[in-house]
Amino acid sequence: MNNKKFETSAIRTQSETTQFSEHSVPLYLTSGFVFDDAEEMRASFAGEKQRDLYSRYSNPNVNEFVDKVCAMEGAESGYAFASGMAAVFSTFATLLNAGDHVVSCSSVFGATHGLFTKYFPKWDIECSYFGINEVAIIESLIKPNTKFIYAETPTNPGVDVLDLEHISAICKKHNILFVVDNCFATPYLQNPIKFGADLVIHSATKLMDGQGRVLGGITVGKKELIHEIYLFSRLTGPCLSPFNAWVLSKSLETLAVRVDKHCENALKVAKFLENHSKVNWVKYPFLKSHPKYEVAKKQMLLGGNIVAFEVEGGIAGGRNFLNTIKMCSLSANLGDTRTIVTHPASTTHAKVEAAIKVAAGITEGMVRISVGLEHVDDIIADLKQALK
Repeated sequence: MNNKKFETSAIRTQSETTQFSEHSVPLYLTSGFVFDDAEEMRASFAGEKQRDLYSRYSNPNVNEFVDKVCAMEGAESGYAFASGMAAVFSTFATLLNAGDHVVSCSSVFGATHGLFTKYFPKWDIECSYFGINEVAIIESLIKPNTKFIYAETPTNPGVDVLDLEHISAICKKHNILFVVDNCFATPYLQNPIKFGADLVIHSATKLMDGQGRVLGGITVGKKELIHEIYLFSRLTGPCLSPFNAWVLSKSLETLAVRVDKHCENALKVAKFLENHSKVNWVKYPFLKSHPKYEVAKKQMLLGGNIVAFEVEGGIAGGRNFLNTIKMCSLSANLGDTRTIVTHPASTTHAKVEAAIKVAAGITEGMVRISVGLEHVDDIIADLKQALK
């Protein structure tokens, strides 16, 4: 979207300076905006004049955050939400009508899976899954009423990698949309639009914030699609708050330097785990042992901060590992400065059907680590003592 380098766009994309000539963008904590006269108000609500009307529609802080992510992703437009799941649901609800069909990778976030299996069926919306190793069957799942293919890469929580270019080609062949959750990679490491995605979704709560402070979500992509998402969202109200937008926009200024260090630490952690006798397997996109290592190298700058591995002992082994951790946090979040460990089989994916868990690569002993910014020696020392 511009010729500036990533870091420069992240820092220098700002809202217009006010009469006070501030260097740092102020907080616009206002629910509404005023108009000079009746004609300006009429023209603004008629869409003839582009300006902020009401913070449920847009706000200077939210606009700045959206503009930054669009610049980072190479997107035409975007809309920001109160959470990542608000972005997911609002995007789906805008695109889908009763009787529509979605093709999705089975390895998706637990809450997204819940939408597909619990709520969409009552609105007569059907979803067909393909496993992480079943890309060859995608075309056979497409029906005349298929609206889009949905995928996360790297996947949550199994850290598997899907070939964006390959799936995009299938979408174009069948004239359907391609929607990608890019949360694990962030716009710094991966730009799905470059590989053919129509819409890209992020939970800004994760690495975009990076410090476990605020919730947020965003969808960016083609202007005409985002406009429809905007119209749906201004009616239903899942908007991002100005304060959270201000925090997230500031966080994006340091995204590149933070993620560089996250990735450096994660690769060292992955290599340590790969050589540990109590670990059955490890998945990290930039480990040469990863089944899709070459694909990851093609579409990602670095491997991200999430490492998945399996401890011995199944459910009990995974729970015991969490109970023995001392420094690392036990939390449902990820992308924090602090290293976080979770055991999906007994927590985030405990209610997911067994067959879906298998298809998503979630074993009973699998542990997901969101590698933080502590000194890597201290992270490894904690993992080491917990694996004894």
